[in-house]
Amino acid sequence: MTVTKGETLVTEIRQLDAKGSGQAVVWRENELGNPKKLRLTIPQTLPGEKVRVIVDQPEKRRRKALTEEILEAHPERVTPPCPHFSLCGGCVWQHWDYAGQLKQKTAHVKQAIEAQGFDPTLVQDTIGMDDPWRYRNKMEFTFAKDGSLGLHEAGNFRKIISLETCLIAGKEMVEAAMEVANWTKEHQLKGYDKDTHEGLLRHLMVRQSFATGEMMLALFATESPTGHLESAAGDLIQRVGEKFPQVKSLLWLENTDWADRTQSEKTHVLAGRDFIYDEMAGYRYRLWFDTFFQTNPTQAQKLVELALEMGQPKETEKMIDLFCGVGTFSLPFASRVEKLAGIEIVETSIESAKRNAQDNGIANTYFLAKDARKGIDEVLESFGHPELLMLDPPRSGAGGKVMRRIGRSKPERIVYVSCNPDTFATDIKELVPFGYTLKMVQPVDLFPHTVHVECCALLVRNEEE
Repeated sequence: MTVTKGETLVTEIRQLDAKGSGQAVVWRENELGNPKKLRLTIPQTLPGEKVRVIVDQPEKRRRKALTEEILEAHPERVTPPCPHFSLCGGCVWQHWDYAGQLKQKTAHVKQAIEAQGFDPTLVQDTIGMDDPWRYRNKMEFTFAKDGSLGLHEAGNFRKIISLETCLIAGKEMVEAAMEVANWTKEHQLKGYDKDTHEGLLRHLMVRQSFATGEMMLALFATESPTGHLESAAGDLIQRVGEKFPQVKSLLWLENTDWADRTQSEKTHVLAGRDFIYDEMAGYRYRLWFDTFFQTNPTQAQKLVELALEMGQPKETEKMIDLFCGVGTFSLPFASRVEKLAGIEIVETSIESAKRNAQDNGIANTYFLAKDARKGIDEVLESFGHPELLMLDPPRSGAGGKVMRRIGRSKPERIVYVSCNPDTFATDIKELVPFGYTLKMVQPVDLFPHTVHVECCALLVRNEEE
């Protein structure tokens, strides 16, 4: 009845799962002779393809299989340009023609809102990129135990692929990362072992502003760059200074916590400042190592323009920006309304938003570090009901309580920017009883060659409500 490791099967890909892998079904008879359906997960395949596969992980609920041969290929299948595609867990759709990726993302958004009772024809075709490569302005690389630098293997968080390149990161960012990798090898520095909690180097974060060209290199390590590491740190400073003058922030960040996150207990500025400058929609922002900022500036610019177009802000109106972060959307909107209140639970982001508003000469903003639902109540008390409300929540969505609180605050128009079509659809369903109608959903592809898609949507409150 079951399948065994190493067994070869021929099957057809029926659909894709949430991670972008193909899903197939094989039938086997059980002990009673009755047919039983067994599901297979087959990475790097496309719907409708006929494939010969080798079972790799038969013990899992959705048994994983690896493609041995494509017997009948999808017409949109292409050759992945990245040499690491077969192993890397980053870009799972490099084998799919870009136009096909965009169609799939549009279909995903339509399916998500239709499942919640909305009209799928409200969803426009996904806005893609003219050049869907080298689009990321931030990358987080991980050090392997031997000190080599790379990214996690697909489905294996403990194995690091040593990289030669990365085709979705800016070219200068990759060159700087490779220089750090060479520095690590020459000084024979060891990476952090997640099992034994030994070793020095954990992560390397690279950020670069496409607008200003400024770059940040942030090295996460378990020790300070002093004592026996002082010479190595000095060499790193010299190398970066000579080869990458665009690096305006070279950081050594101490992190001894067992949790595998890019966090800092103590920050050492090796060279430059502890932040870099970036620009978006004509506004200037300061970015620290832990600042959330859209990682695809080209498409993020389009998102801001879409939000403004949908929201139609007026200089006589009040506005609330929920989950405002460092003010990416707040500042462009604040320049067009009477006053704006930004709400964000992360205090460091709120401090950054205040500073960014000041740097850009914007004085009609009020930023509050508080939970979204409680923050709405506090803002309503200070300046009444807003005509316009915008939200850009995390992938988990805003949640029913927050959405119902939004509905009770009665803004005329709601602009919802989402990075998860499924939580977006369940969220906006909460607004229907409050008299809101979904007018338009515009998907935007911020992450080519991955399953992710952003949306910008407009909801309008019915006048009779």
